[in-house]
Amino acid sequence: MENVRHLPHQADHDGDDQLDAERFVLGTAMDQPRNILTMRGIVQGADFRRPAHETIWNTILTLHDRGDSTHYMAVVAELDRNKTLQGAGGITYLTLLSDYIGGGDADHWASKVRTAADLRAEESLGRRIVQAATAPDAEPGVSVTFIDDYLQRQKERAAGRSGDPADALLAELLDASSLDNMPVLEPLIGDLFHLDTLARIIGPSGHMKSFVVIDIAAHVGTGKPWHGHHVRQGTVVYLVAEGARGIRKRVRAWEKHHGLKMDHVLFMPRPVQTRGPEWDVFIEAMRRLEPALIIIDTQARVSVGVEENSNTELGLVIERLDDLRRATEACVLVIHHTGHMGEHGRGASAAKGALQSEFHVSKKGDNASNITVTMKVGKQKDDEEGADLQFGLKVVTLDGERKPDGRPVTSVVLESKTPAGPVENSPEWLVVVLDRAKVSLSWGSPRVIKWCADQGIQMRKDKIEAAVRIRKRRNSFDEVQNGTGDDNPGAHSVTVEANPDITPSGLSDCTRNDLPPNLPPTSNTTPPPENGGTPGEFEQNPRSNIPPQTGGGRGDAPTKPPSPHSPSREGGGEGEDEKNTTPTTRRCTVCGDPLHGYRLDRGYDTCLTHAA
Repeated sequence: MENVRHLPHQADHDGDDQLDAERFVLGTAMDQPRNILTMRGIVQGADFRRPAHETIWNTILTLHDRGDSTHYMAVVAELDRNKTLQGAGGITYLTLLSDYIGGGDADHWASKVRTAADLRAEESLGRRIVQAATAPDAEPGVSVTFIDDYLQRQKERAAGRSGDPADALLAELLDASSLDNMPVLEPLIGDLFHLDTLARIIGPSGHMKSFVVIDIAAHVGTGKPWHGHHVRQGTVVYLVAEGARGIRKRVRAWEKHHGLKMDHVLFMPRPVQTRGPEWDVFIEAMRRLEPALIIIDTQARVSVGVEENSNTELGLVIERLDDLRRATEACVLVIHHTGHMGEHGRGASAAKGALQSEFHVSKKGDNASNITVTMKVGKQKDDEEGADLQFGLKVVTLDGERKPDGRPVTSVVLESKTPAGPVENSPEWLVVVLDRAKVSLSWGSPRVIKWCADQGIQMRKDKIEAAVRIRKRRNSFDEVQNGTGDDNPGAHSVTVEANPDITPSGLSDCTRNDLPPNLPPTSNTTPPPENGGTPGEFEQNPRSNIPPQTGGGRGDAPTKPPSPHSPSREGGGEGEDEKNTTPTTRRCTVCGDPLHGYRLDRGYDTCLTHAA
């Protein structure tokens, strides 16, 4: 007699205490939503014996998670929208359930439902054991597997539902050693996008965001590296909630340009609202499909009616997007417009805190030939923010397609574009600045740090030290050994001026220098110290801010006189520069330097440096 009105806390007229307990749980949840958290920590939908009760319970939880009312009329409306109202008993039965109010006994009724469910599970286990043992083809030991499965399920249920919500939370706490067992982020595209994360691309309207996203989707679907970044191949689902009609041209243009079919990329050409009942269906569909990347284009089109300037309302949208991420373990990439300032995502700031990654896309130029699309890292929660990515556009004509007036149908694709120079405040950038200022290669890190401070250049110490190492390595004998030594010491500086984006330590096209690898520096290859003093004196005393002074103080040893130059056998007087020495001058057999002085006069074949 399910159409009879029930009095609170009275048993069902059919005498079934188990069904009464289920009704008290549902009635209390609809009338007193503050008790939902307590009961949720005890029971699950599958614990209800009557399928209609499980449907009603899951609907109540959906409304509660969305922040909506759980009043029985709201439950009726939600069931009606989902086409499940009649299966749940109709409005008459929901009205009847509203009279079952457990009040302060909510945990009591929930525990009764759980106990009954556990007993049914044990009853089912016993029945399976008896059936397996009495079957005509019964074999010993088969029933043991049933017991193992049952114990494992009970263990998993107990871990998530202890009966006390506080106990359940305490069970989730990890100590420091347990952190090593947590799964690490799995890269999807280099260090930019990762699986099981929520990411977002923002930018002004009309600034090529969708073209960038199509390019990303195609590379993930085909497994093709994305502009120098490794890609983990996987299925992509693109929810084209905005601009669906133009998506075909962009796909065909990409396929023609790359000579590949855009496989494993699926398109949903309409919006699915995050606050609507269809979103749960979408989540279940994606869970079955198991994609690696789900693209939502755009955030506004899947959250119609949401006040995007409200952190509360936008937070509910982000939570629903996170439900999608948790169910699929995919990278959920959301496309969103910026506000009129053009730097931040439009609306409330609640979204950014939940993001693993955020990127800002913008363009400069007025036609395909001069447009530059820049993708800038706005946030990387667990990785270093990398350099900006820049793309150019290439116009692609679609084969066999014409407009009504006979003109060809075209679209554009992205092409990697080399930046105009090194990233500002990077070591390579500082190398270019130092070269242009004609700062000596002999300067060490302390002097360069002081010079940067004087010039108003604010850089971290480690970056300045890296720039100093690049400049010193550029003409070092390490490069000589690798066949990159230069006959012209200034060749690299010229290269940096012409191509400042090339690392100065790169290979040179100068003639190979085949001098012996153990050749030590000589006096004519070591730059003279600036401001006086001996070479390296300032580097050896890094705490001093006073440059080395010319000359010495009292008690200093006399200055070492310069080595005399050998006279030329073809003419020229003593002191003539060695670079004018003719090829007939005898040279050291080890380093190749000209012999001079008594080493030359007495017939030695090595210079004093390499004397035995």
